[in-house]
Amino acid sequence: MKSVLIYAVTALAEIAGCFAFWAWLRLDKSVWWLVPGMAALALFAWLLTQIDSEAAGRAYAAYGGVYIVASLLWLWSVEGVRPDCWDMLGAAACLAGAALILFGPRTA
Repeated sequence: MKSVLIYAVTALAEIAGCFAFWAWLRLDKSVWWLVPGMAALALFAWLLTQIDSEAAGRAYAAYGGVYIVASLLWLWSVEGVRPDCWDMLGAAACLAGAALILFGPRTA
């Protein structure tokens, strides 16, 4: 359960950091948006190191599914665009894959 919470906060940090760059470059916001954006991206990178995994690649792969779901939640809550049924089906498939990667039994 700890990993799920870390992944959720990690996704929020990454999306917020990337959105700061999007806002600056695409929405004509101030360059000062980059300061909290870069801090959020640094937090994102640090948080990924907190995942209990023997291999970084496995932690990153499992994170991918969580990131997709969090991106759709951001789309809906921040950008005001409601995800459609294909978004939801795709997110469910990604979460199932992430769960397999993160929680699947490992052989020695």
